[in-house]
Amino acid sequence: MNLTQEDWVSQFEADENAVILDVRTEDEFSEGYIANAINIDIHSGQDFVTEIEALDKNKKYYVYCRSGMRSAKACEIMNQLGFENAYNLMGGIIEWDGEVVAP
Repeated sequence: MNLTQEDWVSQFEADENAVILDVRTEDEFSEGYIANAINIDIHSGQDFVTEIEALDKNKKYYVYCRSGMRSAKACEIMNQLGFENAYNLMGGIIEWDGEVVAP
């Protein structure tokens, strides 16, 4: 499901079961990320699927990438793997107004 930044943040902040998932490359992630995000690179092929399958399907996942394209694809994959709650941040981190953590 695609959410605007405002909706993504308000839902995430009110959600005790939330996990922020960054699906960019490790290099991109190391340039800065949204606080508490875990990084699983969607371009890592089968490793991506394996790591996603290991996650708790009962949690809600707030997914982002650079512009919102890869994270939309990641949400589709997660839905196919049985995750019912995967939310894509429209516009990605390049349109993110919130804080970014520098490693």
